[in-house]
Order: sequence, then C-alpha cells, then structure tokens
Amino acid sequence: MPEDWCTLAGSIQPEVTQMIPEIFSRFVQASAVTVMLRGVLERTLNPGQLDAWFERTAPLQYTKELLFSEVFDVMSEVVLGVRPTVGRAYKASAISVSVRSVYKKLEGIELHTSAELVRYSARECGQLIEESGGARDPLLPGHRVMILDGNCLEASERRLKVL
Repeated sequence: MPEDWCTLAGSIQPEVTQMIPEIFSRFVQASAVTVMLRGVLERTLNPGQLDAWFERTAPLQYTKELLFSEVFDVMSEVVLGVRPTVGRAYKASAISVSVRSVYKKLEGIELHTSAELVRYSARECGQLIEESGGARDPLLPGHRVMILDGNCLEASERRLKVL
C-alpha cells in the first residue's frame, strides 16, 4: 500500500482512466487529492445513500416531493462557497418544488438529524480510512486527543478599545 494519498492517487491511472483517458488523467496529475476527495464524497454522500439514511434517521420529518439529498446538495453549494445564498443555489438546481419548500425543509431539520449526519459520514469515512490502510496509531493510547490550531483565532478576535 502506498505511503501517502498523493502516491495512491497517482497510481490510479491505467485501468480507471479508461473512462475518459486524457481528461481524467490530467485531473489526477494536477490535483490528485482533489480527485480522491471527490470520489470519497461521492461514495459516502451520494443521493441514494443520503435519502435512505434520512428515512431511517429523521424522527419527525418525512419525504414527500423534496428529497433530503436535494436539500443537502443546495446547502453544500452554499457551505462550500460555490453559491452565496440558498436562493442562488436553488435557482441553479433542478429541484421541482418551490424555494419556499426548500426553506421550510431546512427550518424543519432537527438537531438530532444533523448530529446523526456527522456520525454517519464519520463512520463511512472511517471505513474508507481503514480499508485503504490509512489508520494511524493513537497519539496517546487510552485518551482522546484533540488538536487545536490557534492560527485562526487571531483574525477573528474583536476586542473593545480600553476606555
């Protein structure tokens, strides 16, 4: 198994790139990590899996015409900065219900459902990490270790001037 993700992605070429040989191999060469991330996201958060997960998980909400995966796609575009607002992401989508329905669905998503989505995606990605041999030994066995990078705190800190 290759040591790092870039080496792994770079080794994808011959059999996989038969789909779209020249174009796909250019993406792999230019940004192997991006290609791999896209593959991971498509495997773990694809519409079929998301909708099935939502049906099993959401205690109060239901699916009528608007699928959870469609709402997820709209919000993904906003969160990732592809579109500036939910309204713009809705207009760019092929969703067949009104924008009001999208907002109502967003307002109704329970906290439990959001927390479970994080757990679900962590489990799915965890399996991929294990299958690819990417699991690391714990930093401090027997303890949960969290790393806080304080670089971003400086830019967001707002202090009142001394009176």
